[in-house]
Amino acid sequence: MAETQEQATLGLHNLPKPRGATTVPKRKGRGPGSGLGKTAGRGHKGQRARKSGNVRPGFEGGQMPIIRRVPKRGFHNPARTAAQVVNLRDLAQLPGTDVSPATLVAAGIVNHGDHPVKLLGMGAAERAYAVTGCACSASARAKIEQAGGRIEA
Repeated sequence: MAETQEQATLGLHNLPKPRGATTVPKRKGRGPGSGLGKTAGRGHKGQRARKSGNVRPGFEGGQMPIIRRVPKRGFHNPARTAAQVVNLRDLAQLPGTDVSPATLVAAGIVNHGDHPVKLLGMGAAERAYAVTGCACSASARAKIEQAGGRIEA
C-alpha cells in the first residue's frame, strides 16, 4: 500500500517550516511609493546615513570609552580549566568503591573525563572509597580516610 502525503512519516528531511520563518526582505530605495525610497530608512545626513557609517563596538563618538574609564584589577587566566565538583553524597551513585574520572563519567556524575575533578566534603562517605586521579578538599579527605578509604594522587 502506497503512503499518501498525509501519512508520510515526519523526518528531518521533510519538516515543514514554522509560520513566520520565512519573510520577504524589505526592498529599500525603490522609489517614493514603496515607503522606503530616497533615503532608504537611513534618515537625513549624519554618520549612520553614510555607506560606511557604522562604528566599531565600544566606540562612543570620541569620548573616552567606558571600557577604558573603568579601573582594572587582578588577573584572569584565559587558559584556566575549572574543576568539575563532586560531593561525597554524589558518590553513592557509583556501583563500586573505585573513584576515578573514568568511573565518574561512566556513572554520569561528571561530563568530561579529561577535565580535572575535585571531591568536596558535603555528605558522608558511605563506603571505603579508593580515590585515584581526583583532587580532594581537606574535609572530603578526612571523611574518606575515616571511612577506611584511601586517596592516591
